[in-house]
Amino acid sequence: MEIFDLVWIGFVITGLGTLFLIGEVLVNARGIFGILGIGFITVYFGAYLESSSFIIMLILYFVGLLLIIIDGKVLNDGTLATIGLVIMLTAVALASPNFTAGLYSVLGVLIGGAASFLFLKVFKKRQMWTKLALNDQLTTEAGYNSMNMDYELLIGQTGVTLNNMRPVGTIRIDNKDYSAVSDGQWIESNSRIRVVQVDGTKILVEKLR
Repeated sequence: MEIFDLVWIGFVITGLGTLFLIGEVLVNARGIFGILGIGFITVYFGAYLESSSFIIMLILYFVGLLLIIIDGKVLNDGTLATIGLVIMLTAVALASPNFTAGLYSVLGVLIGGAASFLFLKVFKKRQMWTKLALNDQLTTEAGYNSMNMDYELLIGQTGVTLNNMRPVGTIRIDNKDYSAVSDGQWIESNSRIRVVQVDGTKILVEKLR
């Protein structure tokens, strides 16, 4: 009996192929996992299909894998991932010689794909996709500041009130008008003021004496 006559061999081959292919996407394996995954999947389809059908099913499998990658790295809504998984399962099932072997092959894809996430506990996570989305939080600790930089530059500058501030009013600094607030005191119109604090776009001023 040849090894490919065993009904469970598809489980092993598709499981290992999917394991390494998705593992290549998840971690930085320098292409080794990718080569192994392509090798296992090529052997699987080549063992059961003729050349014309072999190419079609192989393309279907990798199209499904590509859809999963796009969904996981770009869209993150699960739609393309679901479609991709169905395509992969359909490809391995149709390539199998009988129903039982197809069921084993389908289970291999599912278990291999799930097991590939274990690589994240051992290998360094791949960073090649992080440029497609901004994952960093815009915090002061991360080197960012949510405060409008133009407003921040106003700290310490002097200007004049355009109306009575009680305590909210309008000020003018360098021929630009801003909404500002005093520290609770009444400031008359045309009074000289200085910016003492800025919180986002909230400007706190005090009257110059």
